[in-house]
Amino acid sequence: MNHRRTSLRRLNRYLRTSDRILASWDAYTEFHTDLDGWPFDPDDYGRRAAVRDGDTAAAFADTRARARQLLATARLQLQHLPAHLTRKSWPGLLTILEEALRRLDVLDAQWRRTLALLSEGAGPGSEAYDDALDEHHAECWSYLSTGPATGAPSSTSGPPPATSGLSPIAPSCQP
Repeated sequence: MNHRRTSLRRLNRYLRTSDRILASWDAYTEFHTDLDGWPFDPDDYGRRAAVRDGDTAAAFADTRARARQLLATARLQLQHLPAHLTRKSWPGLLTILEEALRRLDVLDAQWRRTLALLSEGAGPGSEAYDDALDEHHAECWSYLSTGPATGAPSSTSGPPPATSGLSPIAPSCQP
């Protein structure tokens, strides 16, 4: 029981952090893009997006190990909740989050292959490594932001009771 509580605390911390990261990104884009969404300074925009992606991935690192268990528990508990306490969209949301986790697993395997192909001196801090990591985080970010894109409740709008905090964001890629 204690490990579940710890997992939920970590998930809640991640959700709060990811909400702040997304709010910061939204504020940045509001003032640094034109009405069509094109950035005024594409280089700065790209750097800020890379920071957003990396920060989101790092924020989820503690929760990643228990993500499947949390989703499975939520799905099981959802079956036992009275219909008036649930939303019809929750089973579909869980499916979307499970698929996002599967895609993140594929991206993580791809990242490990990329690491193996980097030259010997290309470690953290080198241009080759950092560029590859930024690309990896960018690919992961679309799955990390699955919840908001599908109308999932955010941590501030009230999560499904069965999950005590599941959503808005799917599990992150590992750095």
